[in-house]
Amino acid sequence: MKYMMTGGAMLCALATAHGAQFKLPQFETTKLPNGLTVMLMERHEVPLISVRAVVRAGAVNDGPQAGLANLTGDAILLGSTKHDKKAIDEAFDFRGATLAGGGATEQTTVQANFARADAPALLPLFAEIVQQPGFDNAELDKLRARKVSGLKQAKESPRQVAGIYYRSMLFGDAPYANPPGGTVASLQALKQADVKSFHGRYFRPDNAAIVVVGDFQPAEMKRQIEALFGQWRAEGPAPQRVDYGKPVTGKPRVWLVDKPDAIETTFLIGGAGIARNDPDYVPLQVLNTVLGGRFTSWLNDELRVNSGLTYGANSAFAPNAQAGVFSISSFTALPKTEAALDLALKTYNRLWDKGIDKATLDSAKAYVKGQFPPRFETGDQLASLLGDMFALNVERAQIDNFMRDVDGLTPEKAKALVDRHFPRKNLQMVLVGKAAEIRKIAAKYGDVTELDISADGFKPGAK
Repeated sequence: MKYMMTGGAMLCALATAHGAQFKLPQFETTKLPNGLTVMLMERHEVPLISVRAVVRAGAVNDGPQAGLANLTGDAILLGSTKHDKKAIDEAFDFRGATLAGGGATEQTTVQANFARADAPALLPLFAEIVQQPGFDNAELDKLRARKVSGLKQAKESPRQVAGIYYRSMLFGDAPYANPPGGTVASLQALKQADVKSFHGRYFRPDNAAIVVVGDFQPAEMKRQIEALFGQWRAEGPAPQRVDYGKPVTGKPRVWLVDKPDAIETTFLIGGAGIARNDPDYVPLQVLNTVLGGRFTSWLNDELRVNSGLTYGANSAFAPNAQAGVFSISSFTALPKTEAALDLALKTYNRLWDKGIDKATLDSAKAYVKGQFPPRFETGDQLASLLGDMFALNVERAQIDNFMRDVDGLTPEKAKALVDRHFPRKNLQMVLVGKAAEIRKIAAKYGDVTELDISADGFKPGAK
């Protein structure tokens, strides 16, 4: 880790030395005859390699089997058809390497980090588990049981699940509403055959990318990737992307999630956001920094520092490939629920009532520019970025022009962006707390739908 930070510091210093003009390091993208995308980025500062397999499939592809992509992503780490989990874990642990995986909303990833000298031993094992996972039934049963237990525990902590309810509320029956971790009932119903079927449908070369970042020679690495993945074959037509849904915000709504023993109210307020490749993605990071993206933001100042209503308040755009959501989030003591909600809404309306002056905007711009290069210091971070670019259709121009787009933001442009992208009417709200105490308060803000947090799943009517 020390090596990785040293190399990253060099990258950060380079960006600063050139007038804060961060550019994504050069990388090569090719496609193998079987359709597999290969992305190679040389980084010779330290003798480390980060590799990941990125598959364009996630919770949006679960259908009625919520949690299937997530379970499959984790189950890939349970060994290959040639080597069991113990053998693979020992191979990586012995060399001080890391191996991880998992399924998200729109992508499933397997990733590894190891020393350059260990690539001949570990790359073949990595290729094995991606293409020929064993899905050992006993190990799968244990993994599923851990996930079910985790889901049950999560409902005891409203801040862990409020966002899942929020996305369920906004996207309704569309794929973007699918809870990535599934539900207790859906997970318990998943079998080894389901996991194998998901892997067979979506883990195919024409739906995946292999990303390698680090200390290697491109020609040699390309030969290795071709040797290890060139025989990977797909059956039938490739999965086609469909419409995963848009936020439903036709009228003000409140989902009141009843947790009778709660002494706090956790809340999210907002509406539709943006896609990850939206041309306004970068300047919106600056504007959100002012509202709720850092400790000195308006929301944190008002709700935490000035009023003491909470220990923290923030806001964020959460983008996906096709659509996203925006939310203000915080929590407060039960008796202060109404005061906190009203203050959050009042603070939010400052975007329109007063706008963002030049001094405030300049401060946020400097903050965002300072935070940006360190996000891409290490090989692992750069590999993650390239994987996201592949999965979410992000062009490198968005990264290369980041500093330019931040610098070009003026108060006039900020006002236009606020009007265009921050939801003002028909706000959507999720409240997780003691319904008996806050039911009347909830009715102030829109049509109320009550849910029981102990019910399985994240939709109204769940049992």
